[in-house]
This record gives sequence, structure tokens and C-alpha cells, in this order.
Amino acid sequence: MPTVSVKRDLLFHALGRTYSKKCYVFVYKCACSKHPFSNPVIQTSEKDIISREQGDTKAEGASDVILYKIDVPANRYDLLCLEGLVRGLQVFKEKMEAPRYRRVSPTSGEPQRLVITEETAAVRPHAVAAVLRNITFTQERYDSFIELQEKLHQNVCRKRTLVAIGTHDLDTISGPFTYTAKPPDDIRFTPLNQAQEYTATELMNLYKTDSHLRHYLHIIEDKPVYPVIYDSNGIVLSMPPIINGDHSKISLNTKNVFIECTATDLTKAKIVLDMMVTMFCEYCEEPFTKETLSGDFINRKVGISESTERIAQLLTKMCLRSEVMSDGEQIEVEIPPTRSDVIHACDIMEDAAMAYGFNNIIRTTPRTYTVANQLPLNKLTELLRQDLAAAGFTEALTFALCSQEDIADKLLKNISDTRACHIANPKTAEFQVARTTLLPGLLKTLAANRKMPLPLRLFEISDVVLKDETKDVGAKNNRRLCAVYYNKSPGFEVIHGLMDRVMQLLEVKPGRDEGYHIQAAQDSSFFPGRCAEIFAHGKSIGRLGVLHPDVISRFELTMPCSALDIDIEPFL
Repeated sequence: MPTVSVKRDLLFHALGRTYSKKCYVFVYKCACSKHPFSNPVIQTSEKDIISREQGDTKAEGASDVILYKIDVPANRYDLLCLEGLVRGLQVFKEKMEAPRYRRVSPTSGEPQRLVITEETAAVRPHAVAAVLRNITFTQERYDSFIELQEKLHQNVCRKRTLVAIGTHDLDTISGPFTYTAKPPDDIRFTPLNQAQEYTATELMNLYKTDSHLRHYLHIIEDKPVYPVIYDSNGIVLSMPPIINGDHSKISLNTKNVFIECTATDLTKAKIVLDMMVTMFCEYCEEPFTKETLSGDFINRKVGISESTERIAQLLTKMCLRSEVMSDGEQIEVEIPPTRSDVIHACDIMEDAAMAYGFNNIIRTTPRTYTVANQLPLNKLTELLRQDLAAAGFTEALTFALCSQEDIADKLLKNISDTRACHIANPKTAEFQVARTTLLPGLLKTLAANRKMPLPLRLFEISDVVLKDETKDVGAKNNRRLCAVYYNKSPGFEVIHGLMDRVMQLLEVKPGRDEGYHIQAAQDSSFFPGRCAEIFAHGKSIGRLGVLHPDVISRFELTMPCSALDIDIEPFL
């Protein structure tokens, strides 16, 4: 959940009155929070934060202005700055009308244009832009403007991978503007807060040590071309998503702001542009949309009985201008650009419930009676867990993701034969694929506890993930049981006995047709001549045996180990 820091005095000034912290928390919950029983406001200061994180010495000289740190719902991008918070509260308290946004043309001249060339398709294909005219910045407004950009970058923009925002002083540049892509050595400009020109290649090397910008270099550094925006005179506005040009940087004296958003996701780009424009201007580049729904729909879904007029009033308090239509039953709701979270009538119904107050909804007995029941597979799993523990084995819970080496090389198998589902962009080598067997997790658990008294008996009953072209997602979950016995001797008889006990619990008798049996098998993970395949009801369900010494050593173990691995789904 995003956190917004606002100065208390500025907030109270914008609201037109002073609140006690308790009172303000209550008002904020009512207006904005989708978690009405959470405590979204923390009172602190910059000095307190530095003192807590770095010590009192580092905090000397820091500001002790009181800040409110406020948690806002993740889908309410319009609450990520002081302006949006104040607007939401004032509309909710009916001290101002819900704003109506509309597009306005410049008083003189044609609207600005941003031309997108086909070269951008190889790196960041989308771009949208808008102009804020006749803005008067104070230091506080300027800081809020910059902070909103950063909040959007970290949230909906997904750290600039989906969208990157650039803001420029329109009076220092001239349109039309061109968004294109060029080889990095062909791009040359003076970046923000620098005194000399650099090529794009030189900039990437320069910012590799920058604590802030180095986190975004990977987005384009491997691309053959880099995105760049020029004005009509060839001046570079920005090289998204890395850095703006110094020539067009905004300041407190800026009156007209050109905002550009380049993106890999056009929908997200439009949302971000709407937020930037609507939070700092009365007008918006995108006109509002409308949705029509009935008052009866909201009454039934929320569980209340309010008039259509009252429901329209509740929705208006949530910044959704609403009017009762001529038939007296339908409500026409205007969806402003600030409310990108509203995509269905159910979202409007949810806002009506929040405005009404969740605590004010009377509890009623459901009209339909249903009896909950545990899924058969989970019920079987729980029963087996209890009896395996009673047999002297300790349950382990291991990661569902693992490295390719864990399920292939360490088990003396080829990765192409494992039916493994691979992670497209793994953050670490430890989590490259979804596990296809529970055995590596248990062996790693043994390795982490090999100093414990012997013997070690571990088991796990969990899902593995296997490729399956017959499924709509191309893969399926498979519930398996795996157990290992680790001691100075292999203990094959212990694992064999455990398998017999499991079959006894599943009421499967020994036999070749309707029962279960084992027969010799060859498996690279097991010692030759010490591996058996398990059959139940005529189908193979798993294997047991003594692990190969190479497998044991690759998991940093030194003692013999026996293992059992079976599929429990056929027994449902």
C-alpha cells in the first residue's frame, strides 16, 4: 500500500481548519480508505525519521516540521499527493462539488503536437502528452509536483518499466515535438543538472554509479536504439526512461508545463498523464466518461434500502458526479479521469458502500444456505500428514521455486526432460523454475540440519508444477508425497516400511491388479540396483530407493540416504 507524506500545517491550511489527529484519522478513513479498520496516519517528522534510521547525530539540523504519513489504497492514484487528498476530503464533506474536468484549447495558436516515429516500436512504442498552462508554483507546490511524479513512477509505472514521466518548461522549447529512437552514439545532449554534453553511451556509464538513476539503466541499456524526444529546433527534451535534458527543466518560475509520458503500456500511460494533469490543473486532457446503473442494483448488492436520490448523493461525495435520470430509477454517473480504478458497475457500488459507511450496513441472514467443505485433495493431505508425523517423520515446508541445477544437474538429469516451467526474468539463480519434484527441497533441508543427531527423517506433501499442453495455461499442479531417511546406513527398509504404511492408510492392499506392488527400475538419481518403481491400480505413481552417491555429494551431504516420492492424486 503506497504511503504519502504531507506536511500537517499545509494540509490543515488547504482544508481550511485544524483537526486533532484522532478527528483527522476518522475523516480520512471515511473519505478515502478501502480498509476502514486500519490506522492509515502516522505523525512524524524528517528529524524523527533520520534519527530512528541513522541515529541522533545524523539527524542534527534536519527539519522538525510535523509530517503525516498516510497509507492510501493501491488503486487510488489520485490520492498520492496533497492536492488529491484535500480534494477527496472536501468533496466527501460536501464543502466543494466534485470537479468536472474538460479539455481546453490554447487561447492563441494550435495545440501542441507530439509526433511518434516507427523507430520507437523497438524499445518504447507509446507516448502521450499534455500542457499545463498558467501555473503558479510555490516551493510547496513544486515539491508536491515532483513527489507525485516519483510516487507514480514507483507504483503504477512499475519503476519506469511501464511508463516514464518527463516534465518540461514549455516556454524554453517549441513544438511540434518528435518522439523517436536512435543508436546511443547518435544521441548527444546536456542532461539534467549537468554542465556538459554527453552521448547516450557516455551517460549510461556515468549513471552506473548514481544511487538513484542506476536502477533504471537496465530498461534500455541492451537495446540497439534508445528513445529520445526532440523539439522542432533539435533540442533534446529527454531520453526516457533515464533522464531529462537540462535545457527544458522546470523551476519555480515556470508558467507552462509540457508533460510527456512514454510507455510500453498505452493504458497505463493515459492513466499517469491524467493523474499529473488533474492533480495540478482544473482542466484535463481527457474528457470524462459516464456510466448508468440503477439504484436497485446498489441497494441489492450493498444490502441497504436507500432512495435513488440518496444513492446519487453518496456517489457524488466520492468524487463521482451523479444525477437521477428522468425515469427516477436509473443513475447517471460521471467517471472523472482521476478515477482510473472504476472499470465496472461493481466499483461504483463499492464507493456507494464506503460513502454509506460499512459499519452502518445492518447485518442480515443470507437468503441462501450453503455448507462449507474441505477439498478432498486437501483433506487427504491433512490426514496423511498426521499419520506420517506419527510414524516418526518430521514435516518440512520448502520453496515452490528452485534453481535449474536443483531439479536437473544435482539429480543427474537433463533439464529438458523435467517438464519444468521456467521463470521469464528470475531475480536470483535460486528461483529459476517451478519445482518438478519435492526431493531437492528435502535434501537441502537435510544439508542445513546435518549437524543434528542421526537419523534424520523428513517428509513433505505439497504441489509440484509440470508442463501440460492440455491445460489452458500450459501447466498443472500435482500433489505429491516425498520422504527421506538419512543415516549412517541407507535405511531402505525404513522407506519401504513407510510406503507400506501409506498404502495401508489409503486402504490399498498388496497385489498386481487392484492393489499395489513395486518392481525394479532404473533412475539416474538412485543407486543402480537400489531403485524400485511403485504401481497402484495398474498405474505408476512414483519411486523409492537409495539415492546415488553423486546426488548426495552434490547436495553437500556425506551419509547414505533413501527416498520415497509418490503421486497421491490417484487415490482420491
